[in-house]
Amino acid sequence: MSGLFSNSPRGKDKDLEAGVSSSADYENDPFDITSTKNAPVERLRRWRQAALVLNASRRFRYTLDLKREEDKKQMLRKIRAHAQAIRAAHLFKAAASRVNGLPSSPSTPSGGDFGIGLEQILSISRDHNIEALQEIGGVRGLSDLLKTNMEKGIQGDDDDITKRKSAFGSNTYPRKKGRSFWRFVWEASQDLTLVILIVAALASLGLGIKTEGIKKGWYDGISIAFAVLLVIVVTATSDFRQSLQFLNLNEEKRNIRLEVTRGGRRIEVSIYDIVVGDVIPLNIGDQVPADGVLISGHSLAIDESSMTGESKIVQKNPSKDPFLMSGCKVADGNGTMLVTGVGINTEWGLLMASISEDNGGETPLQVRLNGVATFIGVVGLTVAGVVLFVLVVRYFTGHTENADKTPQFIKGKTKFDHVVNDMVKIITVAVTIVVVAVPEGLPLAVTLTLAYSMRKMMADKALVRRLSACETMGSATTICSDKTGTLTLNEMTVVEAYTGFQKMDPPDSHAKLPPTFTSLLVEGIAHNTSGSVFQSDHGETEVSGSPTERAILNWAIKLGMNFDAIRSDSSAIQFFPFNSEKKRGGVAVKSSDAKVQIYWKGAAEIVLGSCSRYMDEGESLVDMCEDKMEELRNAIDDMAKRSLRCVAIAYRPYETDKVPTDEEQLSKWVLPEDDLVLLAIVGIKDPCRPGVKDSVLLCQQAGVKVRMVTGDNIQTAKAIALECGILASDSDASEPNLIEGKTFRCFSEEERERIAERISVMGRSSPNDKLLLVQALKKRGHVVAVTGDGTNDAPALHEADIGLSMGIQGTEVAKENSDIIILDDNFESVVKVVRWGRSVYANIQKFIQFQLTVNVAALVINVVAAMSSGHVPLTAVQLLWVNLIMDTLGALALATEPPTDHLMQRPPVGRREPLITNIMWRNLFVQAMYQVTILLVLNFRGVSILRLEDYRDPVKVKNTVIFNAFVLCQIFNEFNSRKPDEMNIFVGVLKNRLFVGIIFITAVLQVVIVEFLGTFASTTKLNWKMWLVSIGIGFISWPLALIGKCIPVPKTPVGEIIKAWISRWRRNSPG
Repeated sequence: MSGLFSNSPRGKDKDLEAGVSSSADYENDPFDITSTKNAPVERLRRWRQAALVLNASRRFRYTLDLKREEDKKQMLRKIRAHAQAIRAAHLFKAAASRVNGLPSSPSTPSGGDFGIGLEQILSISRDHNIEALQEIGGVRGLSDLLKTNMEKGIQGDDDDITKRKSAFGSNTYPRKKGRSFWRFVWEASQDLTLVILIVAALASLGLGIKTEGIKKGWYDGISIAFAVLLVIVVTATSDFRQSLQFLNLNEEKRNIRLEVTRGGRRIEVSIYDIVVGDVIPLNIGDQVPADGVLISGHSLAIDESSMTGESKIVQKNPSKDPFLMSGCKVADGNGTMLVTGVGINTEWGLLMASISEDNGGETPLQVRLNGVATFIGVVGLTVAGVVLFVLVVRYFTGHTENADKTPQFIKGKTKFDHVVNDMVKIITVAVTIVVVAVPEGLPLAVTLTLAYSMRKMMADKALVRRLSACETMGSATTICSDKTGTLTLNEMTVVEAYTGFQKMDPPDSHAKLPPTFTSLLVEGIAHNTSGSVFQSDHGETEVSGSPTERAILNWAIKLGMNFDAIRSDSSAIQFFPFNSEKKRGGVAVKSSDAKVQIYWKGAAEIVLGSCSRYMDEGESLVDMCEDKMEELRNAIDDMAKRSLRCVAIAYRPYETDKVPTDEEQLSKWVLPEDDLVLLAIVGIKDPCRPGVKDSVLLCQQAGVKVRMVTGDNIQTAKAIALECGILASDSDASEPNLIEGKTFRCFSEEERERIAERISVMGRSSPNDKLLLVQALKKRGHVVAVTGDGTNDAPALHEADIGLSMGIQGTEVAKENSDIIILDDNFESVVKVVRWGRSVYANIQKFIQFQLTVNVAALVINVVAAMSSGHVPLTAVQLLWVNLIMDTLGALALATEPPTDHLMQRPPVGRREPLITNIMWRNLFVQAMYQVTILLVLNFRGVSILRLEDYRDPVKVKNTVIFNAFVLCQIFNEFNSRKPDEMNIFVGVLKNRLFVGIIFITAVLQVVIVEFLGTFASTTKLNWKMWLVSIGIGFISWPLALIGKCIPVPKTPVGEIIKAWISRWRRNSPG
């Protein structure tokens, strides 16, 4: 049992991934899966088969549906085959038309307010009909028919949007409805034990009426049936509420925000608000949000594997292959697309409409708890079997007595109907013990606390994409964080600038700059950017793009840049998008006088290293001497030490006759990146986020090491790390604590693994360096969380135990490969996720302690009573009520505790640490032994101790007190379970309204059951003295828990101690 008897390897021990364990014990345990992320299907199928399950549809509802995954793949294959068949038929038809000299497409039908109708535009875009597109004038002709300006987009007012949605549909697809409440009722009623109890209730009802008459005979049967119905309804209600929470979270996951161009300006809209005719800019890592055609693009490469099934990257070209499919990803380059199909009119929409929502897959804690539930269930079944056997033997041997001390069964005299009725009651008790003993709700408590945590985490700016990440974050031992936007504010401003001949002071002072120099500088900035500038009619300037792009564009505007004028006077003929490996991006620009300039922009020291000249104040090109190079390097170092991001801008004049004229050759043309002329070096200030230093300190106190992994200059990284508290002082800023990516990647695998432990800051790192660091740390036994925002971060996000993508700056590729999206890109939100992760684990442990206490006490009391007297003090209806308190209400109360600061004062939770700690065993043992002792004493001596001899039915009063005291013990013990390792169990109790509400409801219902439902629950009304006795017995749980917490426990887990004893016994035993 991994959940009960396994320990976490700490320190230098390896924390092995699922399926890679070297331990035979782990390999043989189907429930030992430390990570379900990328776990093999066979491994997942194996634990399902090993679990003891009473209600499979409910137990496995929130695990990965292995059959559905296969159905999803088959559906995708069908849609692909359908699309390919249509395209093949169209090509055949087009070829036949050419042979016969007929037009290949029908004449343009009316599209109402537009020059093209839905059917024709679909036949062009969905069938990739290039000939039909050319016949209507290509992309420009299509945009005219759709009343779209290819530069400024659609008008975008409400009337325009409404007309387009009416003519071409909206970018939504019909969703499969969520399960209704009655479906959950049906699933809850599938529990095997509840089905048996319903059958027993019906048998009891029939036999009771036959033997005792209609007036009294229906009590037992209807009581059990009502109790079962109550269990089903409460369970279904809880499950239904969870499903609604997951539906809302799934809706958030699908709601992608992206930029579109409308009315000449870029605005951010929801993917659902895109309409046919929209002009959408595409960059690396973006998801193509709808079907469309390419207006213009530079080295645009699309990954169509999600739709075609082929992993080949497809190069797109406006004239030869302009068609873009919804759901695909931009692998390289950039471009602008015209939307031609949305929603259900796209292949992606058809696929989304035909598959049901993914439930996120199981979590390691779910798997381990299924193991615990199976172990306890086997014990419970054994106990129930023993009770059944003992009760049947005692009954038929005449040892079971009625209230008047006469035997219940006398051979040859007791009627058959009475025997059958008594047997039904005995079987009912045994089956009810199974209901209580098998903790069916235990694995589902994980889902409950995860659903609660995920909803609350949304408020803390974290969107959970995979359930397992929520709990794995509680085990995180290290966080590899980006710098820009995560540790810093991402509010960038150019605060310092150098040219080859002077320092610009202030940085936007352009009065002394030569006109040619200024013209080249602003032209390079205007073209070599993924951002844009919009000038409104009121003279207001809006700048869009990444924070770095916005900072440089704003600086250029102050230098006199007219963005639109520059881009219309000259055109970009080739583009090299910014590359995180090379740390620079370039563009070739052809001006109106046919001159070609190649502009580069990127990491200052890298671009400077490619410069051989600079322009002086006389507009002459001067060779870059060593002194000038050293002067500029010192300027870069000085800015970096003051935590400024340094960016250099350079250009190179290029001979026009060397530029490829053929379109295909031009698309493959590699821009020359040497012999550059330096134009400017700018220092961009990006302040640290307020509170980030406290967050880093909190992580360090919690045993989580924060490492900064950034593409920035090593000096900039050092300055920010000192400011954030990642580096304590300058003395820490030495290798390998502070290291460059290129140095780290040059080490051997063994050296990387050894050095990774000590790295705090990695500067000038590439995405591959981040991946190597993650792999090295995982081999050292760390549970690694990684933040990332770029497409190239996807491998590291995928490899990490928890991938955290950025919601604002992150690309869709990064988000899809991540487990959690940090919606505000803030490191403080990452720390909140750690708190929630630990809270999930802590809440489950609270629930386990509470539930096992009830399990042990109920089983022992019934077994001992049954074996000694032939009667059980807790009836079937009473046990079902206890089961309801224990399973559903207990889970709601304890699994929804909010996280506390106390959680961050503990070390991370080891992935193989036992679910039941020594502290929990101690608490459980103290409470269970107390309950068992006091209630068994009452069972055997209760009449005399409570002085019930004068009561009309002393045995019934005694049993009612036992039942009442037992339930009140659980209510008081719920408070104890809130704080297993703290003395003050009432801290923050009023903040959890759900807990207080459930305690109140449970107490009220208990009063109602005892005082008003005696016929159904086999209880009798109690006077105030008996109520005080019951409350007093329950109340003693509190001081007892306080005393119990003073008992020291060994550090070695109980499971390890038992294993050691067994091992020693085997060694010492003869033979």
